[in-house]
Amino acid sequence: MSKIEVIITDDHKLFRDGLRSILQQFDDIEIIGEASSESELMGMLQNGCDPDIVLMDISLPDGNGLDIIKKMKEDYGSIKCVVITMHAEGQYVVKAVKNGAYGYLLKSVDQSELVEAVKTVGLGKKYFNAEVSQLMVTDMAEEQEQETNLSERELEVLQLVAKGYTTKEIANQLYVSARTIETHRVNIMRKLQVQNSAEMITKAAKCDLI
Repeated sequence: MSKIEVIITDDHKLFRDGLRSILQQFDDIEIIGEASSESELMGMLQNGCDPDIVLMDISLPDGNGLDIIKKMKEDYGSIKCVVITMHAEGQYVVKAVKNGAYGYLLKSVDQSELVEAVKTVGLGKKYFNAEVSQLMVTDMAEEQEQETNLSERELEVLQLVAKGYTTKEIANQLYVSARTIETHRVNIMRKLQVQNSAEMITKAAKCDLI
């Protein structure tokens, strides 16, 4: 019987020891390594360590676990990442999923569910329990509400930005000051949760706002 090989990545040794103690009780699960940081994890992978699953905290001393998941998906596509964290916010779940996570567990998870998650992901399936799924759905609903909460004037400005007009040109066209247009742009980016004009246009197109 082939075993599910796991690397545990968390900067707290006591927590790593706890996970190891639980998982090593099962004959079909083998802990092949531990890492306390991104650099340790990447070093193990670069040296040929090839786990089926990496159990990973989001908060690491030298990196963001969500970014590491994306990097691992690109460079080590066969390895499945399962987040185990104290962050019970939907935005983290959504980003983890988008970046390629196969599962998302809260550190309050009980032993049986931890084992179930590892075995499920070991079979190539994804694992998100009811609580985590609800966090994800709620966040996505809130994001959709923000996207559709643009005022009529903001939508007008957004459409003109997408057509390539400058702030001054939009201001002249709408008979307002350039400062007013800049304020609209800032509000649009805040509502769409983007950082710049390029992201704003991409997000607006994705949401059928332009």
